Amino acid sequence: MKAQWAILIGLVLAIIIAIFAVVNVDPVPVNYLFGEAQWPLILVILGSALLGALVSGMLAMVRSFTLSRKVKALEAEKSKRDAELHAAQNELTVYKEREMKAQPQYEEEVNRTH
Repeated sequence: MKAQWAILIGLVLAIIIAIFAVVNVDPVPVNYLFGEAQWPLILVILGSALLGALVSGMLAMVRSFTLSRKVKALEAEKSKRDAELHAAQNELTVYKEREMKAQPQYEEEVNRTH
């Protein structure tokens, strides 16, 4: 169903662009640094839009690459911290077990002295 809607919306947009292109065929001067040319208005508009989309897409890809590198670094740091936490919890468990074993001996010594 979503694919059908996408096709329908794509067709509507294509028809709108085709009508826009037929209406805007008048040549317009395009000034370059080294000269001037006459281009149909629709080509100037579409070329500018495509160039803008290309630049935006490239910037989005750079941002995405940067963020993915940051995510990988943070995941590695999280794994390291998780390992440190696990080691500390194991150490605490061992310490508590030793304390529990030593507790009865300490109580016996206290009872003998009193």
